[in-house]
Amino acid sequence: MAIIRPKTLIELQHKIHVLTKKEELELVRLPGKVVIVLDILFATTTMITALAHGASEIIPVADEAAARACAADIGECVLAGELLAEVLPGFAHPAPLSLVKHGVAGKRVVYSTTNGTVAMTLAAGAARVYCGALLNARALVQHVATEHPGETVLIVCSGSGNNFNFEDFYGAGYFVECFLPHVTDLSDAARAALATYRHSKGPHALLDCRVGRMMTSRGLAHEVEFACRLDAYPVVAALENGTLSDIARSRSG
Repeated sequence: MAIIRPKTLIELQHKIHVLTKKEELELVRLPGKVVIVLDILFATTTMITALAHGASEIIPVADEAAARACAADIGECVLAGELLAEVLPGFAHPAPLSLVKHGVAGKRVVYSTTNGTVAMTLAAGAARVYCGALLNARALVQHVATEHPGETVLIVCSGSGNNFNFEDFYGAGYFVECFLPHVTDLSDAARAALATYRHSKGPHALLDCRVGRMMTSRGLAHEVEFACRLDAYPVVAALENGTLSDIARSRSG
């Protein structure tokens, strides 16, 4: 009779890695890993906010054509999205407060962005894919620590067009901070992200980065400041069969 040895505390703790842009997903083995996708300004922040304000589900898609095809297939929904920071024709604005103002309660949202939703689709081969933001970091980390003990976690910064983005790396650093009680091994990129978060002051740091400055120039500084709020929502957004839903809400309901 085989003796099953209980796992030690070390074996139940996580290895945390940070990918600095979504394109790095093509270089890692995804099966068996837990992925947390970040696009702080604004895709993942918007999706978390929409779910927190009652959206029934979010369908993140790779581009405008996929969004329009999805909307035609499922019927009544909210179409939201952008390409290269320009709102797509006929779509609702993709920033979090703007989309909530448009109205999402009880509705499906089909969502397309240049980077964040693309990252979500690229990560689909992982064992579990979650949507992360500063707004839900602790709730999500606690869920991962409880539901996926000992699993390797990839925190994926979406970046921008194959480029590094400060705000995503800053967000990754906060996630690493939250994971510290549950961690045995941090990659060098995870350590660098943690140092970046600890030595940066939000919201100023995000208002001063490239995307933050661009958003400020478009009158969206309030959206950037909103995205900097820590742990505002207990949302645990998981991707299943191409659809993002708040599994914390479904379990409590």
